[in-house]
Amino acid sequence: MRALKLVSAGKIELQDVPIPELGPEDVLVKVAGAGLCHSDLHILQMDETWPFFGNTVGHEAAGYVEKVGSDVTDLTKGDAVLVSVIWACGRCRACVEGRDNACEVAGSRTMFPTTPGIGPDGGMAEYMKVNARHLDKIGDLDPIAAAPLADAGVTPMHAINSARSRLTPGSTAVVIAVGGLGHMGLQILKATTGARIIAIDNDESKLAIARELGADLVLKSDSSAAQRVLDETNGYGADAVFDFVGVEPTVDLAIQIVAPEGVIRLVGLGGGSFPFVAGTDASSVPWGVNVQRSYGGTRADQLQVIALAQQGKLTVEYLTYPLEKFEQAFADLEHGKVAGRAILVP
Repeated sequence: MRALKLVSAGKIELQDVPIPELGPEDVLVKVAGAGLCHSDLHILQMDETWPFFGNTVGHEAAGYVEKVGSDVTDLTKGDAVLVSVIWACGRCRACVEGRDNACEVAGSRTMFPTTPGIGPDGGMAEYMKVNARHLDKIGDLDPIAAAPLADAGVTPMHAINSARSRLTPGSTAVVIAVGGLGHMGLQILKATTGARIIAIDNDESKLAIARELGADLVLKSDSSAAQRVLDETNGYGADAVFDFVGVEPTVDLAIQIVAPEGVIRLVGLGGGSFPFVAGTDASSVPWGVNVQRSYGGTRADQLQVIALAQQGKLTVEYLTYPLEKFEQAFADLEHGKVAGRAILVP
């Protein structure tokens, strides 16, 4: 079979490799589509100390069950399935409490939990071996279009679920960047909260998408954006701010517009930071603000995302590329030519 391998720093290569052998609890998934996101660009830029060279990339995958191990009883050949982005143990205290994206066995204080394409072989291949517990059926959903739900859907869902206490009717939620994650987060907010939604981006085409998806107000990301948000909230600020980029300018914007007792969810991995002062200095953040760096999501988040997609309340904006055109897909994503998600199709 063909599989896209990260062979060294800055180099990915389509290779012919054996179809994986299954253990008793494993499933062989015939990949229909594999989403490509900015995390994959970050991985491509890792230096020679990166420990996962030689593995198949891709952490967003969906397809059809091709074959099951001897102990798998709830999946059969032909079932359409979505692969979880977090491969947690399912048995530790965190997992039992429903916090599988903080698994004590598959992750640690300093390392994110096991993720396909970052360690185990991922989904940018014709076939993928997955333990049955990391698969969810998606019914009649098209697995090509559904593949990004594993991350572009689950990650915003988890961030939003962690901020529900501030997303009450009449609240204001700000979505910074309406890209692969942000356009999904906007839809989740629209479908599951009564919040007023303000979308901010520097790309007019993405602001147009935000309007189509139901944002109550769209703003260009410029020097006036922070004041506009404050003006729209009587100077008080937004109850919840979701930063789907995480670079310094967007983090600065989040700090400038969050309300007292508000929440900030830093979902993007852009490396931005802000000073936090344990004192009376209000120049860092207002009183009571809750800031969380969010990673992935849980099995419950994934089931919610699938349900919203099945109800027609959550759809992915995407472009497809044949697997062999991976270089074009990576380049288009890097240069901002992809609205939503790029999906590689084996």
